[in-house]
Amino acid sequence: MTHRLLRGCGTALVTPFNADGSVDEASLVELIDWQIDEGIDFLVPCGSTGEAATLSVEEHLRIVEITVERADGRVPVVAGSGSNDTEKCIALSRAVAERGATHLLMVSPMYNKPPQRGIVLHFRAVADAVDLPLLLYNVPGRTASNMTASTTLELAADPRMIGIKEASADLDQISEILRHRPHGFSVLSGDDAVTLPLMAMGADGVVSVVSNAVPRQMTELVRSMDQGDVERAREIQEALIDLMGVAFVESNPIPVKAALAELGRITDRVRLPLVPLADHHRDAVRAALERASGGTP
Repeated sequence: MTHRLLRGCGTALVTPFNADGSVDEASLVELIDWQIDEGIDFLVPCGSTGEAATLSVEEHLRIVEITVERADGRVPVVAGSGSNDTEKCIALSRAVAERGATHLLMVSPMYNKPPQRGIVLHFRAVADAVDLPLLLYNVPGRTASNMTASTTLELAADPRMIGIKEASADLDQISEILRHRPHGFSVLSGDDAVTLPLMAMGADGVVSVVSNAVPRQMTELVRSMDQGDVERAREIQEALIDLMGVAFVESNPIPVKAALAELGRITDRVRLPLVPLADHHRDAVRAALERASGGTP
């Protein structure tokens, strides 16, 4: 197993779609190349932002395959393969591993709300079945259950669990993880807006939504914090804060796809039950993108 510490800014990649609803592979390739050229540290396909919930298994695996091929070893590929059915999760994770992913993004089981011991056993079962390091993902707003700090720390003792994307918005909980995590266990923000304060507390970076549209700026914010240049990081945060806010005026990835469409990088299409951004939010997206352009020299 490759125990690669994940640090820096990773992009939770959107999945572009064609007019007929199929995956727009050409736009995905261009988006991957642009992300890497702009300096992003790792790529995360087929997560929430990638609309994994409405991808077929064949589409899911093809997106991972494309991402691995285009990344070509330049950055890690942390592929989403989570499920609330452990056996399905194992099957998908094995298939993703066969396509060349370097890590698995493993969301805590959603909807069926297992107790904490069930969450632990779920992750261990996947780790037993697939020889790839797991980046855990706690996002109670989507899963309807929270991974407590004690659960995360119990899992962190297993070297196959190399980090967590923490999107609970509970700073006390995240602080507890940061204070007691073992050496080599990454803590990554799952919320763009709190990346700066979490890194000030000792976090290692972010799995970002807005970096789809502003990869260079978001990467510089994270690197500035990592290098102790808090003043520069605050300047970039100020430039990006409106975009970080508008990115969640409707369910992710609706707003960031609208932003990418404004930039001419993809078409503004999502899959039902998601719908394109409401018209009354579009001026705010344009204004936020214009302000974000001031985030780099």
